[in-house]
Amino acid sequence: MKIVFMGTPDFAATSLQALVEAGHQVGLVVTQPDRARNRGKKIQFSPVKELAVAHDIPVLQPEKIKDSPQTMEMIKAYRPDIIVVAAYGQIIPKELLELPPLGCINVHASLLPRLRGASPIQRAILDGEQETGVTIMQMSEGLDTGDMLAKTIVSVGKMNYEQLHDRLALLGAELLAEVLPLIGQRRLAAEKQNEDEATYAGLITKQDGRIDFSKSAEQIERQIRAFDPWPGAFCSYMDQTMKIWQAEVLDGDEGETPGRILAVTDEGIDIACGSGILRARQIQLPGKKRVAVKDFLRGNRIEKDCILG
Repeated sequence: MKIVFMGTPDFAATSLQALVEAGHQVGLVVTQPDRARNRGKKIQFSPVKELAVAHDIPVLQPEKIKDSPQTMEMIKAYRPDIIVVAAYGQIIPKELLELPPLGCINVHASLLPRLRGASPIQRAILDGEQETGVTIMQMSEGLDTGDMLAKTIVSVGKMNYEQLHDRLALLGAELLAEVLPLIGQRRLAAEKQNEDEATYAGLITKQDGRIDFSKSAEQIERQIRAFDPWPGAFCSYMDQTMKIWQAEVLDGDEGETPGRILAVTDEGIDIACGSGILRARQIQLPGKKRVAVKDFLRGNRIEKDCILG
């Protein structure tokens, strides 16, 4: 099959790699424009563009695909059999959805119809989902509303965002390589989504990382895992921003002031929550690296009874 691939971050690059390794004819890649990233603000290629360039695949980078007639004409001229989309980051116009004979398919990191939208991996952790997965779906004009073609399931366990992301990216790529020939042979039966079961995962902002210690220790521990590495779960400690990167939940009596530091040991910092106790095991203060509390205490102090905000 002649394929146009549309995607941007590492999650998408894993799927593109699977297509290349399977020997499919990926004739065009569409990805987001080069952006200034990280502290150095250097212009960088997206992970998908880096991979496409390495495999000599032509790359298109419209600022907005719906406003780029040149991009649309180049895709039409290639005459793809199918368009594969994975975390592209833009709305696909109807004209493009209807262009290829086999339509457009999307590799989405949730078990649809649950967790449609931009941040399904973070939200699966935040919501305490026991399982999540990847759905390959036929794209329609709605937000992740198209018919489902295939799914794969994974247990969330105690994975943080980065770990779960990498697991889902690999499983999604494997599933894509497995089902693409079946789609080409029109042997996959599409299943409509149940709208009554639909939930949404909106964009994550930096402020979503702020810890509210009036919540339960379980909720905060999930927040810490969901936002590692970005934006990080953070609170205020003596007019500084403290990030908590690893933590565990301990049993504790309610009634303590949420945010109060109850104990500081090499095992961690015990913090009162709305219910339960959060033991912070790895932290980071401004200008310093993320380290285990035990290592931090070798040259620094954390004041017991201080209230974290």
